[in-house]
Amino acid sequence: RQAGAPEVWASVCDVAIEAQVEATVAGTLARFGRLDVVVNNAGLMEFKPLIDLTGDDWQRALGVDLLGAFYFIKRAFAHMQPGGSIVNVSSIHAIETSALVAPYAAAKAALNSLTRSAAIEGHPLGIRVNSVLPGAVDTPMLWDNPNVKSGAEQVDKTLVGQPADVAATIVYLASADAAFVQGAEVRVDGGRLARL
Repeated sequence: RQAGAPEVWASVCDVAIEAQVEATVAGTLARFGRLDVVVNNAGLMEFKPLIDLTGDDWQRALGVDLLGAFYFIKRAFAHMQPGGSIVNVSSIHAIETSALVAPYAAAKAALNSLTRSAAIEGHPLGIRVNSVLPGAVDTPMLWDNPNVKSGAEQVDKTLVGQPADVAATIVYLASADAAFVQGAEVRVDGGRLARL
């Protein structure tokens, strides 16, 4: 409401559970009568060496970082009208990564592939699907990262963005201004991946 939205509705949802995603979409449709934009922004990053990872660790990461987006895309395709937009929040870890985050990086890389596939299938429906790849953003996910805390991963503070930087890109991709943007992977990383 602070941003000027006349009505706000919230739903608690474990995105890794398809029935909860279905209930969230159904609740949204019941409240507003339509679904215009979906932003898949759930994320889970655990920090473990490969040798210590379990199948459950992988399932949890894939459930939140990949399957949740799939479940919302599936429901959106069933209910969105032409002109709808889906924005998946991926990560630069999908392109270049660091130690201890293999499930997260793999899930985000798969999310980019899902975005491209969904963009192809969404096109005839008039639904656009794109992804945003944030770099270092000033959130607890960055500063609680053991790689950052230990100094193993150096963070150039001039390349740390704010949540509003990512949000502005999401708003653009969701808007009619991005009507011809489909299947794109938009990096919001302050140029971090452009450097050697």
